[in-house]
Amino acid sequence: MKKMLTLALALALTVTALAGCAGKNGSASDKTPEELAELYSSAITDNGGEMVEYNPVFTEVKEDDMSAIILENLGLLVEDMKAFAVSSSAMNVQAYGIAAVMPAEGKTEAVTSALQSYIDAQKASFEQYLADQYEVASSAKLETLEDGTVLMVMCEDQDTVFDAISAAILAD
Repeated sequence: MKKMLTLALALALTVTALAGCAGKNGSASDKTPEELAELYSSAITDNGGEMVEYNPVFTEVKEDDMSAIILENLGLLVEDMKAFAVSSSAMNVQAYGIAAVMPAEGKTEAVTSALQSYIDAQKASFEQYLADQYEVASSAKLETLEDGTVLMVMCEDQDTVFDAISAAILAD
């Protein structure tokens, strides 16, 4: 009887260990930073709505464009991110920003905190200025997805946009 119990426990332990090792093919941990950036960029471009047309998605910082200023505005540091894609307004006349970020090792809290600070700043900026934009900023969504991606969506119809972008990221 003891042998049967030992065998059953060993089998259960083996099944549990194997289940923990099982993962989705093509998960975020299997992707290079370039592949993640492309995935994020496509997800935002395809599902981010019409504002993406006016605020193109970028996945790297270049000296000759607004990317560095926008990342600074979002509070994000390149060294805190393994990969990212961002579409955000550089002008403070509309509450709009979408960011998908795979934080560098141990930097999830730094990325999440930076994006939450950005949301809070946008809310404060529009509180007495444009009531409709204050509502957009107040309804912004910021979550860490199952694969570790930190996703922030601040735009009109943010729930629908968030769901579509997160589904596109997690489906790959």
